[in-house]
Amino acid sequence: MNLKQKIRYKINPFNIVIFGGDGDLSKRKIVPALFHRYAAKQLNVDFNIYCISRSSNDEEQFKTVLREFIVKTNHKGSKEKATDEFLKHVKLLQIKKNSDAFYADLKNSLDENAERQRVFYFSVPSSAFSEICGTLRSSGLVNDSSKVVLEKPLGHDLKSSQSINAIISSTFKEKQIFRIDHYLGKETVQNIMVLRFANHLFERAWNAENIENIQITVSESLGVEKRAGYYDNTGALLDMIQNHLLQLLCLIAMEPPASLNPDSVRNEKVKVLQSLRLFKPSTIKGNVVRGQYTRGANGNEKLNSYLEDIEKYNSETESFVAIKAYIDNWRWKNVPIYLRTGKRMKKRYSDIVINFKELPHNIFPDSEHRLRNKLIIRLQPEERIELVQLSKIPGPGGYRFKPISLKLDFIDSFKDPMPRAYERLIIDIIRGNQTLFMRHDELEAAWNWIESISAFWNKEIPLSLYESGTWGPGDEILEKNTKWETKDSK
Repeated sequence: MNLKQKIRYKINPFNIVIFGGDGDLSKRKIVPALFHRYAAKQLNVDFNIYCISRSSNDEEQFKTVLREFIVKTNHKGSKEKATDEFLKHVKLLQIKKNSDAFYADLKNSLDENAERQRVFYFSVPSSAFSEICGTLRSSGLVNDSSKVVLEKPLGHDLKSSQSINAIISSTFKEKQIFRIDHYLGKETVQNIMVLRFANHLFERAWNAENIENIQITVSESLGVEKRAGYYDNTGALLDMIQNHLLQLLCLIAMEPPASLNPDSVRNEKVKVLQSLRLFKPSTIKGNVVRGQYTRGANGNEKLNSYLEDIEKYNSETESFVAIKAYIDNWRWKNVPIYLRTGKRMKKRYSDIVINFKELPHNIFPDSEHRLRNKLIIRLQPEERIELVQLSKIPGPGGYRFKPISLKLDFIDSFKDPMPRAYERLIIDIIRGNQTLFMRHDELEAAWNWIESISAFWNKEIPLSLYESGTWGPGDEILEKNTKWETKDSK
């Protein structure tokens, strides 16, 4: 990073206003993330955090609850003194409804430090965006240094997404808008760019000539839990594929950007999404699977069905999706890309697996193993990168083989605690670095592809039932001699 970039992305004094500030996301993720960066002495500027609540003005009780969440997520070495000092920066403001009169206290507080940048974090349903934007605008709270942060879901289809974007764009410019996806803040996801574009070994082999298929899996062992109402109106396709998995795919498949300038990176991501082959009724069959978990078990634990979890027995909302996709460009021509996500699966893990092709000539015909390499980028629960290669087992008696992994384990390789995803992303917001945040045309391109599935699949794809605690359905979309790379197989 050159000097100009360092100056551009420095941390300036700020005030952050969290709408829904007493909600679950704010207490579990947003405020603790700010604390950890404060405890790491990265937030060495003047700042305040205004948590907006509709129902409560009991700041003392609110801070007691916040302290509990901060303690739960403490990095090793964080001190109680740091927590006390941090909480002095936190203010609870009750705003019962969106009007200039109810925003008066917020305006007075922000105007006390008018030179600070203002970050408005919308940790509320998108249905509230319009009123909040309108009141921020009429109250004179938005200026050129303001930013707005938007949590998913940003709509339920392309039309609603465009409507939400129009609402936000009526108050904020595109350079002020940060559409957040916490998966992009994970350290291993960040390392994909370095792995590909700083290592000649991989970038030269990163194409259809050398890669047999790509598999991206986000497997969750939990069910819908407390998100039943939201999830049943959304499903796995919109909850996971439309944002998390497509963002991972963009980083894996994108062309090298001209620079690390945010728009240069995002331009290449848009090209990937626009190159995804759209589905038609004639092609969706055999390439898309949707499923819903039934009763099952995980060890001795008995697990309910999806219908029992949501207490609604006629729902056909999917809790599992598997897709065989293609990117129609020179680099990825005819390389199948498998996307898979599901709830109540056997184990919790997230992986990107790059399966390389076999060598054109095998000089070890008696080998029991297929002679091919694979690169595993593991996102959770432990973050690491593995390159799997075949190696000879020591000893006489000819060639016997065993897959051996060369591992880069972040915990073992780097002693300092790694910032959590929200920590990295919130710091980038304060700095004004939009690289890891979706641009409006990127979001629309993702919706365009998703709608080529959602428009047809209820009629064309029957809902497959799978037992809780298993790996789910989806084998039928795999090619011959291909299998899902599950955590059990590694």
